Amino acid sequence: MMKDMLIRTGNDDSIVGPASKFEAHTFSDETPRGAVHRAFSVFLFNSNNEMLITKRASTKITFPNVWTNACCSHPLYSQTPEEVDQNSPQDIASRSGKIESSGAKHAAIRKLDHELGVVPGSVPHSSFRFLTRFHYWASDTVTYGAEAPWGEHEIDYILFSRQQGDVPLTLNPEEVGEVMWVDQAKLRSMFEEKDLLWSPWFQGIMKLKGWEFWDNLDAIIEGKSEGCKDTEIHYFDPPEEFFARYNK
Repeated sequence: MMKDMLIRTGNDDSIVGPASKFEAHTFSDETPRGAVHRAFSVFLFNSNNEMLITKRASTKITFPNVWTNACCSHPLYSQTPEEVDQNSPQDIASRSGKIESSGAKHAAIRKLDHELGVVPGSVPHSSFRFLTRFHYWASDTVTYGAEAPWGEHEIDYILFSRQQGDVPLTLNPEEVGEVMWVDQAKLRSMFEEKDLLWSPWFQGIMKLKGWEFWDNLDAIIEGKSEGCKDTEIHYFDPPEEFFARYNK
């Protein structure tokens, strides 16, 4: 929590500087939404267009036991290859609207290996398609109640990748409890099950654009989707159950 240096940003994704995981994720009366920082969410598909969903380990400090997309984490400072992308509005304008995502993709490869045992190279850097950015926050009230000391507040880079067959996985039990490949019908039915917990970011992403992206997966993977050129940052608040006392 103190060692890894996240990329703290403004609401427009301009880099402010480094922040520890502890600092960025501490929620309180003084910091009711923590500190905005950069993240990525990997959506991994097999050749049947099934999505890999994962259940976060019960020992995770933030949002344990929730189902979510394949991998959700943070690009960091001081990594090789470089994980810090420059995407202020001025940077993007200077590149005629192109958003850098190479660093986020390197971070995704690192964390797929760490969390799921995905051997680097089996999901290559070139296979990732950057789609858009979401800005969201959520207090971890489901775990800690109305005075939750932790939460998330992220500019989240959405990365899609499709591989032939199922990707071999070796789960890190400190990170992931279960995994499942699901089609759209299965995921929709799981969302209706009252006893399952879901990450607030996965719920928001799917509600706003996730199903649409999945419907257009072939075009996205082939690089033909206009969503791949989306420069907007899409904001959403979490479901009401993720509002702590200090958020109200």
